[in-house]
Amino acid sequence: MTPDELRTLFLFESLDDDQLATFAEHGRVERQEAGTVVYREGEPATCFYVLVSGTVSLTRLIRGEEIEVNRTEQRSVYAGATQAYLGDQVDQIYPNSLHAITDCELFLLPADVMATSMRTWFPMAMHLLEGLFFGMRATQTIVSERERLIALGSLSAGLTHELNNPAAAAVRATSVLRDRVAGMRHKLAMIADGRLDGSRLHDLVELQEAAVKLAASAPELSALATSDAEDVLTDWLDEHGVTGGWDLAPTLVAGGIDTGWLDKVITAVGAENLESAIRWLTYTIDTELLMGEIDDAATRISGLVSAAKQYSQLDRTPFQTVNVHDLLDATLQMMQAKIPRGVRTVKEYDRSLPTIQAYAAELNQVWTNLIDNAVGAMGESGTLTLRTARDGDTLVVEVGDTGPGIPETVRPRIFEPFFTTKPVGEGTGLGLDISYRIVVNKHHGDIRVESLPGHTTFRVLLPFTSTD
Repeated sequence: MTPDELRTLFLFESLDDDQLATFAEHGRVERQEAGTVVYREGEPATCFYVLVSGTVSLTRLIRGEEIEVNRTEQRSVYAGATQAYLGDQVDQIYPNSLHAITDCELFLLPADVMATSMRTWFPMAMHLLEGLFFGMRATQTIVSERERLIALGSLSAGLTHELNNPAAAAVRATSVLRDRVAGMRHKLAMIADGRLDGSRLHDLVELQEAAVKLAASAPELSALATSDAEDVLTDWLDEHGVTGGWDLAPTLVAGGIDTGWLDKVITAVGAENLESAIRWLTYTIDTELLMGEIDDAATRISGLVSAAKQYSQLDRTPFQTVNVHDLLDATLQMMQAKIPRGVRTVKEYDRSLPTIQAYAAELNQVWTNLIDNAVGAMGESGTLTLRTARDGDTLVVEVGDTGPGIPETVRPRIFEPFFTTKPVGEGTGLGLDISYRIVVNKHHGDIRVESLPGHTTFRVLLPFTSTD
């Protein structure tokens, strides 16, 4: 194109004659037939394109699907090496794909010519553009870190709450256990003060051992069955002159004791020693049940600590061989306090899937973001579904919810940084952006979404081969 022809393009209309002459000398016109791909997203950005005539469209590759983001026939619109002015400060690749919808004419400038001209002719604009570009990127990094800290604080609060419950239960059980042991010592002194001969005392000790084993394997009864069993035992105790039967019956029922078993106690110690023997056995059963509570609480605490270690991966190398189900379960356990009681969690795991090599802690952040979004979409009730499967050479993790769905108009933008559908102050718009970069950029996988009212599913695809 001649300098005068270039001046008819609004992009160049303010350039002086020498500047236009430079572009005319180094640029050229290229004709593209309808249906041609002018350049592909991700290829080295070698040229700056300006539309002279025809219709073009820009597309982006989003979650493995090519999405059209713009279509125009406006003369002088541009695309291609739009960041050439930044030089080696950023990767010089095409950020999108350009398609010729109709037969087109495009004016091409080599990227290096465009970059040199920008820096030479517009130094002040260059400083402003560089500041804007890198300032936005720094802001995104800072806000991303803030997002991680907020998520960590929320999880820490949930973990503290979860740890407090079993810890408080263990403290309470220990306090009651101390009283029960003191009562056992007192009753043992009364039983062994000479009123029982050696044979009967031996039989009573055997009954005590049997009661311990019975309590350890006692079935869990329904509320109605428990109430009925307690009434039967209370009546039996009252009939045999044992005071406070209503107070002893709940412990005996919890330990699996019935009237037939109590008849054995009469045979062993005699009716005159029945009350002291039953109270001693009740203390024994209560002690066993309390130790079971302490054991359950300690196991729960140990499980939470183990889940926290699995979630944080603090004691492990960043890149490692992992079982994705362990990561999902650890994330679920860490987030349990944030999941409302009305939300049902369904796990559909394919346990035959092999391990993968991955950055475990960062994948846990992906699961956290997806589960948090799913729970937030459903509110106080719904079904959260976690599913794993194999799709060729990739491992698929699906996080589904029964919320209202993602509107089709905003679906193409959900992975954009700072884009959020949440009210102001409730979301930074970086959760899905961070997840996308972890899965796609760091693990060379993909993340996709399917959404209808009542059925939204995020699919994370991770390669089985090493991504290190």
